[in-house]
Amino acid sequence: MAKRVAPSALRTANLYVPEVRIRSATEVALRPEGEFVLYWMTAFRRLHSNFALQRAIELAVELNKPLLVLEGLRIGYRWACDRFHRFILDGMLDNQKIAENLPITYRAYVEPTKGDGSGLVESLSKLACVTVTDDYPCFFHPKLYGSIVKRWPCAVELVDSNGILPMRGTDRVFTVAHSYRRFMQKEIVAQAPLFPSMDPWAGIELPKLNGLPEQIASRWRFMDRTSLESLELSKFQIDHAIKPTGERGGSIAGQNRLSEFKDRKLSDYDRARNEPDEHGSSSLSAHLHFGHVSAHEVFNAIVSTQEPWTWDRVSKPNGKMNGFWNLGSNAEAFMDQLMTWREIGFNMCVLEPNYDRYESLPSWAQKTLADHAKDTRPYVYSLDEFEHARTHDALWNAAQRQLVNEGRIHNYLRMLWGKKILHWSESPQSALETMIELNNKYAMDGRDPNSYSGIFWVLGRYDRAWGPEREIFGKIRYMTSESTRSKFSVKGYLNRYGENSEPQGGRKISGVNR
Repeated sequence: MAKRVAPSALRTANLYVPEVRIRSATEVALRPEGEFVLYWMTAFRRLHSNFALQRAIELAVELNKPLLVLEGLRIGYRWACDRFHRFILDGMLDNQKIAENLPITYRAYVEPTKGDGSGLVESLSKLACVTVTDDYPCFFHPKLYGSIVKRWPCAVELVDSNGILPMRGTDRVFTVAHSYRRFMQKEIVAQAPLFPSMDPWAGIELPKLNGLPEQIASRWRFMDRTSLESLELSKFQIDHAIKPTGERGGSIAGQNRLSEFKDRKLSDYDRARNEPDEHGSSSLSAHLHFGHVSAHEVFNAIVSTQEPWTWDRVSKPNGKMNGFWNLGSNAEAFMDQLMTWREIGFNMCVLEPNYDRYESLPSWAQKTLADHAKDTRPYVYSLDEFEHARTHDALWNAAQRQLVNEGRIHNYLRMLWGKKILHWSESPQSALETMIELNNKYAMDGRDPNSYSGIFWVLGRYDRAWGPEREIFGKIRYMTSESTRSKFSVKGYLNRYGENSEPQGGRKISGVNR
């Protein structure tokens, strides 16, 4: 691979990327004679606070070559729909506008028909000195890197810009939050993590790219701002039944959402996030998932509320949710979501190849679910009945309607949503299939390590055995709509998402065990 510039020089240039965040995907050597450095943007869809972009800039500076940034959107992936396309296209528009004032060549490619984009990045790689792309451990990305990139005649680097800590900073799969939290705290006390630059372009000058070869420019149509703005989703071969939510995507909207949360909601986060009748969550998960906002800029926004905050303010590692960051209960509660629960999901996805399969559940959870597999279910619903919110439970139906309409479910009700799918499915395996299908089809933050953490938590991942042992659940943590109603006010939530007709469907089971 390329020889690294001296660390001192890179730090001065604000471009240094930790070695643990970089890995090679090919055995091909870097070609200094190539025409440009290629950054293939696939997961971190932003032109700031991005280690992968920063690495590409570093190489372009070292080689004195133009930097070509390609952001693509294909249609041949599972669950492709208007909702996700619209959010990504919003981000492309932001990047297109921002790139106009940067020393790079930015190209947006939107696949018009399935398979049309095949060969584009490989063709560009043949001209590149090196290709840098995003190291994202979930959904189609690992297979893409494993099956396609290895065939390229070009050095390819995968760069991790997912979380505050490098996801390959340990070779251990953490099975409970407490152990990951303690690991994270120890790492931070030992050495404060390096953050990507919010302005990696400061002082950077790069040669300009004098266009692309005609065989590429004529074969694949790149989109300018006018073309992106005029795209009609109805012309794409994607699911048009899943409509956009109305929430704008992109880095500008993401940063506005972050500012709103920091200024208006953070001060009451620990209480309000669990109240269904309130909107106390950050609403940042979609922007984090699509890479329009980085975990690092979210971290900086939270600690900025306690200025002057520095890394030496952290306490000794205690493995607890509170008392480590010394930020106050609300900020500490949010930091635990950002630093523990989000990052433990990446830890699972990067080290456990079967992270999305039933077999990845803890052995105790598999055993207790197997022990109760033949227990009588009070109701059994099909995927279609779950999807269309046709159960006997008004609160569950409301949560499902929120998912379908808004692409999200309220924090606490998302847990209830999953627990009742387990309760009303023929088997825990079919419950898992239903949760993955509905979440990935509708949720803006679906197809994400954090989403898989939540789904598998329903079945015992990151949890412990609970008593008393119950039918169907066994030792799995139990939740009911009745207990939720007793803990929280749900009247406003039901008014907003409730139904006006009697529930339909489902097969009430009685008598012998199944």
